[in-house]
Amino acid sequence: MSIQFQPTALVGAIALALGSSSSVFAETVTTAKTSLETIVVTATRSEQNIQDVPARISIIEPNIIEQSPIASFPELLKSEASANIVQLGDLGQQSSIFLRGTNSTQALVLRDGVRLNTSTTGAASIPFLDTTDIKQIEILKGPASVLYGTDAIGGVVQLISKTPEKTSAFVTGEIGENKTYKSLIGVDLAKDGLYAQIRGQRLETDGTAVKESQNNPKAAFEQKGYSAKIGVDKDTYGLSLDYSQNKGNSQYNNSGALTDQDFKNEIINLKGSVQIQPSIELNARLSQFKDDLLQNQSNYLGQYDYVLSKTQEADIYAIWQFTSEQNIALGTTYQKIEADALSYGTKINSSVDSKGYYIQHQYNTDGIHTQLGLRLEDNDKYGTNTVAQAGIRYQISPLTSVYTNIGSAFRAPNLNELYAYGGNPNLDPEKSISYEIGLDQQLNYGVSTGVSTYKTKVKNLIDSECISLCDGYDAVYQNLNIDKTTIKGAEAYLKWTGDHLYLSTSYNYVRAKDDSTNEDLSRRPRQKVAFTAGWQEPTFGLSTTLTANSSSDNSAYDNVRIPGHFNIDMHGYYNANDVMKLFVNIQNVGDSKYRTAYGSGSYYINGGRLASAGVTFKY
Repeated sequence: MSIQFQPTALVGAIALALGSSSSVFAETVTTAKTSLETIVVTATRSEQNIQDVPARISIIEPNIIEQSPIASFPELLKSEASANIVQLGDLGQQSSIFLRGTNSTQALVLRDGVRLNTSTTGAASIPFLDTTDIKQIEILKGPASVLYGTDAIGGVVQLISKTPEKTSAFVTGEIGENKTYKSLIGVDLAKDGLYAQIRGQRLETDGTAVKESQNNPKAAFEQKGYSAKIGVDKDTYGLSLDYSQNKGNSQYNNSGALTDQDFKNEIINLKGSVQIQPSIELNARLSQFKDDLLQNQSNYLGQYDYVLSKTQEADIYAIWQFTSEQNIALGTTYQKIEADALSYGTKINSSVDSKGYYIQHQYNTDGIHTQLGLRLEDNDKYGTNTVAQAGIRYQISPLTSVYTNIGSAFRAPNLNELYAYGGNPNLDPEKSISYEIGLDQQLNYGVSTGVSTYKTKVKNLIDSECISLCDGYDAVYQNLNIDKTTIKGAEAYLKWTGDHLYLSTSYNYVRAKDDSTNEDLSRRPRQKVAFTAGWQEPTFGLSTTLTANSSSDNSAYDNVRIPGHFNIDMHGYYNANDVMKLFVNIQNVGDSKYRTAYGSGSYYINGGRLASAGVTFKY
């Protein structure tokens, strides 16, 4: 890369800008502007006040996302106490979400309703998802298969994109250590309910060492992309068309040697709504998500591995507000997933069709909010599956509310599990049942707190088991529905918001165990805590986030423990005038290259400190 600078000079500039105060890089739940009036859409597929949801939901707000354009999607999620983010290195490296102790394939990732979990692995390629045009990120915890179908056993993480509200433009640049930089440009047009938007971004970094072993080279990463949106938003109807593309190259460690791959993801999303009658609203969506990976080095057979994944969806649902307190949502979804892949000589070329039919009832008054739903899923590979969910939040007093919910969920086998090496086309879906109860309390002087406890039981877990020649080198493995797991956990939060100062802390305890062995499941630390403190004014702001988690088991196939770690991130900004904003960030202030996972004889490590500074010009 052509950009050269001295990292020590950059750190010194940041220290000077922040003085002796601490400030945050990323935090998930609370800022000085957080309000009980926050509106969310993920829990019910319609706008709802967050304090009325009969479940636990967290928000990553716009000012957090905009603090640092360099910050990746996995980095933004790390301050969520109920989620363990395992990343095999730094920017551009493989990342997984373990939400409330569930597996990485049991958390559904969406963008404006579009499913981003791939057809091959069943998990989303989160290190390759850009957040340039994202307004907020909603994290719904607990089962959500009634509204979203497969994969939502642990919950849903949804990226909500921005919709232009006024005509404006901006340019942002950020530069940091390891020759890391990102540039953004955006234009919004809005008038009389019509709007258009375009964004462009580019990120490059020399990267950091991925493994703890000696002479381990740095893994570089680069990406570029753009997005465009056009639409109309009127009182009785709305229509929008979104397109986004992100592509680049990522190096990663493959048994001690660097290998690189080209990636590309593409989203097309057409949405519409119309008020048929004052009490009936009809919504529809057509979408396509493509996620491609192309290896640039051949495998041991002299072949170049690749994965071409595509998901197409059609969704239509109506909401009938038949009384002032009650509504019913009735909908159907069609989904087709396709994969064309080659991995170490094993070829996959297959598709799966699935149809879903769902109904949900809501009852909302000043003191009671209920949610009751049922879904029937018809899959051409494993047949039909039925799930249900019920929840209620009761306002005991103006400052106190309690909630409880119970729900079942499922995860359909992905195409790798069905047809890749060791695949089994006769697999059944994983199924779960979850229970949760919680309390939220508003106290004096801007203090609020809450606690919740939950339990999830999962059966038909898909795992690779030896079926032949198990004592020899030529052992044969196959995916089977064999395991059962039980997950028990609790979480709590305490936050205070003053005129400028704000404090927040959250804690999550979870034990996810294999019922047959009573051992903890891999990569699920039992404890995680996050703390944020900051000062926010229109002209400047400073904040600090501290996160810590306990140790965890690495894998069922070894005896390695992943040590717990403690991390501090910092952030500061200064609005010089109405046009220019300056900001500085430090990820991992202590430069701790803590261990994140283990494989091929050595530990994967965090990349250490990333100090950066940037400027935004708004017009």
